Amino acid sequence: MAAAEITHVIFDCDGLLLDTESIYSKVISELCTKHGHEFNWEVKSMQMGHTDRESGQILIDYFKLPITVEDYCNFTAEGYVKYFPASELMPGAEKLVRHLHNKGVPIAVATGGSEFKYNLKITNHKELFSLFSHIVFASDDPEVTESKPAPDVFNVCAKRFPAQQPSSHSNILVFEDAPNGVISGHTAGMPVVWVPDSNMDINLAKSQARIIIKSLNDFKPEDFGLPPYDS
Repeated sequence: MAAAEITHVIFDCDGLLLDTESIYSKVISELCTKHGHEFNWEVKSMQMGHTDRESGQILIDYFKLPITVEDYCNFTAEGYVKYFPASELMPGAEKLVRHLHNKGVPIAVATGGSEFKYNLKITNHKELFSLFSHIVFASDDPEVTESKPAPDVFNVCAKRFPAQQPSSHSNILVFEDAPNGVISGHTAGMPVVWVPDSNMDINLAKSQARIIIKSLNDFKPEDFGLPPYDS
């Protein structure tokens, strides 16, 4: 059976379009160090794709920290305000986003984060992010009842394309960097391109990804029936 035609694209944000995962790690590492623990990739991979409060509970349970989720959120919020405005784009992100927009492919963002943090992160990239038709924030949106790996955020994002609606979820290509996000997109019935961090255990979601690439620079639009880059 031939693959469905790709007509729409949904991107995750953190670690996929913006190099924010290093900032998350920096801030959470500071919190862990304060309580005598060392932040590691095992717990980080468990947190990726979750809301702030969920991530806080995961960390508290993992290290048995003597703090509340509110304490976690308050501490990390201060660090995010300090560091997020310096967020840089991931390799290949600007090239791909501008290419799809210029070719008339409807594009959107579905992120587990909040609108407040998003606005900090795009401080130096507002023009580029204005090219997306819409953004769905799982942490804030009342229609997103369950965060990734549940499919809610992608289902909500899919139905909000303003003009040209996708015929089917199989016509929507998802880009993700986190295992929870890959599972979420796959569960929503969308093919997923996974761009994991080099430290990530790809066995966490390998079977749910259509392809796995090292960088957005490695993505070939024509492989999914999208307009190729201009030579």
